[in-house]
Amino acid sequence: MSVHKIEHIGIYVSALEDSIEFYIRVLNLKHLYTLGEVEDDVRLAFMGFQGQDSVEIELIWKKDAPDLASEGRVNHLAFTVSHIEQEYSRIAELGLSGRSAQIQSLSNGSRYFFFNGPDGERIEFFEPARLTP
Repeated sequence: MSVHKIEHIGIYVSALEDSIEFYIRVLNLKHLYTLGEVEDDVRLAFMGFQGQDSVEIELIWKKDAPDLASEGRVNHLAFTVSHIEQEYSRIAELGLSGRSAQIQSLSNGSRYFFFNGPDGERIEFFEPARLTP
C-alpha cells in the first residue's frame, strides 16, 4: 500500500479571507500560501501548523458557489489537543456556534467536543486518552 498520511483536507468556504483569519485566530494555523487572484473564479488557501508540514487544510473558494452544501462539505475536522477543559472554555469565550453542551468521553478515556467554523463546518477538538493527565 502506498498511502502514507493525510495530505490535506479541503473545505469549501464562502469568504476566503474571513476563513483564513478564523483558522489563524482560533486554531493557531499559519497561512502558507494562496493560489489564484481576487478576480479568479476559484481561489485556494493552504493552512498549516506552526513548525509542522505533515498535514495541510485547503480552503476552497468558488465565485459561483452560493450553496456550499450542494458540492459537499467536509463532515468534520479533528484536531488533537491537550488540556481539553481549557480549550472548551476558550472556545466558549470566543462565542462560536455549535459548541457541544459538554465534553464527551469515549470508552477508552479519550475526550472530545465539537464547534462550528465560519461556514458551519464541524470542528472537533480531541484529546486522546494518552494525553489525558
